[in-house]
Amino acid sequence: MRIELASAPGSPERPNEDWVCGALPASGQGGVLVLLDGVTPPAGDDGCVHSVPWFTARLGGALVELSGSRPDLTLTEVLAEAISRTADAHRVTCELSHARTPQATVVLARWGAETVEHLVLSDSALLVEAYDGTVRAVLDDRLDRLPPGSLASNEIADATVRNKEGGFFTAAADPSVASRAVTGSTPVSGVRALAALSDGATRWTEIFGEGDWADALGLLRKAGPRGLIDRVRELESADAASGRVRLQRAKTHDDATALLVELG
Repeated sequence: MRIELASAPGSPERPNEDWVCGALPASGQGGVLVLLDGVTPPAGDDGCVHSVPWFTARLGGALVELSGSRPDLTLTEVLAEAISRTADAHRVTCELSHARTPQATVVLARWGAETVEHLVLSDSALLVEAYDGTVRAVLDDRLDRLPPGSLASNEIADATVRNKEGGFFTAAADPSVASRAVTGSTPVSGVRALAALSDGATRWTEIFGEGDWADALGLLRKAGPRGLIDRVRELESADAASGRVRLQRAKTHDDATALLVELG
């Protein structure tokens, strides 16, 4: 088994709000991957005295510990408990009901002797490669299905679709959102590799159209996670210089994180 990962901030002036970990148990059997993409809040009060990196580190650490130590819990239950633990760590000092309380997208996978379990919440991606080379992308596509105008402003998004029925969900302070995640399992005998990508890394496929998900996993295997991120940075810079600006986001460069696990 081999695990490779890389993460790069979108700007040297801002901390990287992504968080990533690949963990193997002391027994040598099974493993866990966690990738979080912290949601950058707009300027102004978000009701919390803590930073987004503080939140993703707390939540990520809880997800790794619970996924590895509590095989009796489903990944949905793991996420719910991790959110509860993280909320308890700052509910006395912070207004956790605020729409912009620190939050993150989640990719979580756990594998053992028989099964690979997965969970995806919001717009990061998990890629599952079979031994015949086919790649399945596990995606939570709620953002793509929002009514027109839902993201026209931060105020509209917060009032109508952020962590609301008919909108999209992120891991913040409410453990019940864990039930909204995309979950499933695959026999471990049918999985050659897993890859987790934050949306800053999925730009290679989703924004710039350099290849499909199988091509993205192939690039990860050939160039490594850092190579994929470097290629995204080149495309972002060329896009900004050309004036075409295919990016549908405010950031020219976003935090980008990629993790590759070779199981077979």
